This record gives sequence, structure tokens and C-alpha cells, in this order.
Amino acid sequence: MFVTRLISGIVLVAVALVTIITGGSVLFFTMLGVSLIGMHELYRATKVEEETVSLLAVAGYLGAILYYILLYFNTSAYTITGLIIALIALMFVYVFAYPRYRSEQVMAAFFGIVYVAVMLSFIYQTRNLQDGKFIVWLIFLCSWGCDTCAYCVGMLMGKHKMSPKLSPKKSVEGAVGGVLGAALLGAVYAAAVGSHLEDGCSKMFVYALICAVGALISMVGDLAASAIKRNHGIKDYGKLIPGHGGIMDRFDSVIFTAPVIWLLATLFA
Repeated sequence: MFVTRLISGIVLVAVALVTIITGGSVLFFTMLGVSLIGMHELYRATKVEEETVSLLAVAGYLGAILYYILLYFNTSAYTITGLIIALIALMFVYVFAYPRYRSEQVMAAFFGIVYVAVMLSFIYQTRNLQDGKFIVWLIFLCSWGCDTCAYCVGMLMGKHKMSPKLSPKKSVEGAVGGVLGAALLGAVYAAAVGSHLEDGCSKMFVYALICAVGALISMVGDLAASAIKRNHGIKDYGKLIPGHGGIMDRFDSVIFTAPVIWLLATLFA
């Protein structure tokens, strides 16, 4: 199991390196594909989509594609309009296929567009910022870095449960270690790439702060994904990534950190 996870992790890192360093259309279509797969996993978990073709799920996928098209052509002023059109399309299916779908399925379908497609798109949007080819890596440093540091600290000194009913293995000590570890990684990363950044000398504190805040948010993302799985009685969202589960299992914290890092980078970086 460990070897499988390790190999899958290496492949994931390699794919991330290629797509994010390349940026542009390669990253755009990668994130669109990842978003659609993630939505499919969430739709299966929440019963929006089952074994048969679901018109509601199709409307959700089309809504996500519309959002990405508007984003690609830099029409950010209309992305909200795109989401409204997606909601109208979902309600159209709900009304004219009635009583095939329930209202909670419609809400889950729209939730999937925002929770997965919109929030993951901020990886692409962060990459497009000034110095974005460096800033975008903070998304992964603060989410996966926090997860690794929290695990190590929790194993060594974890005593107080952070969320005993939802995730009994996570501890307060581990959470603190995760945040501090992410902040340290951010500072080290800034020192490593500072010569390539505008005003690179002042970035160590800024990157450390961004990673610390992102790490806090990443834990919420991790627990939120776990809560959804528990509510629907599943262990993993999928089996796409051997040893890790599905896209939603691997990107649960990244989904939350991506828009937060974009916002913080826009304000401070």
C-alpha cells in the first residue's frame, strides 16, 4: 500500500510540475478535466448521478464548462452570469423532468459546480497572476505541506483530539505543527526563489503568512470532504489514483486553499 501511494504521489507531482510550469492552455484544460472528474465523484457520492445517465449531472457539467470558457477568454465580469445560467439550466431540468429529481439533488448539483469547478479554477487564476509561476506553488505547499507536517507532529506528540467525531486521528498538536510547518515551508520557498521575484527580499514574511493562513483553511477543506463522505457512507470518492482514492480525496484541501491563496496573493504578494 505504501509503495502504491508513493508511486502515485510521484506521478501526481510530475503531472503537476509539467502542467503548472507550462501554464496557459495546458494548465487550463488540465484543471477543466480535473474539475469534471471531481464533480463526477461528488455527484456519485451525493446521488445526483447514479448508474443511468443523469440530465441533472449533464447540466452541471455543462455549467462548469461554461464557467471555464468565460474564464479562458478573460471575461471574469461574466463568470457570475455563467453560474446563474448554470443554475437556471439545473432548475429547467428539475422542473421539466419532475418528479424524477429531488430539490436536494438540484442543490447538490449546483454545489458541485462551485465547490469543485469554481474553486479549483483558482489554481489556473493564481498561475496567471504577476509572479504567478512562483506564487501558485504556495497552494500545494500550504495544503500538502500542512498535511505532512500535521501528520508527523501528531504522531509524535498528538494528545488532544481536534475533531473526535469527524476525524479521530487528527490532533490539536498536529494542527499547530501543520500550520507552523507550512509557514516555515513558505519562508524557505521565498528564500529559494526570492531572486526571481519583484521585491524578493520582503517575500519571506509574506509567503510564510500566506502559507500559515492557507494551512488553516486547508484543514477545514480536509474535514469538510470527510464530513461529506461520512454523511453519505463512503470511504473514498473514487479509485482513480491508486493508494489515494479519487480526485476529491487528493484535492480536498487544495480546493479550499486555491481561492484563499489567490486572494491573499492579490492583496499582499
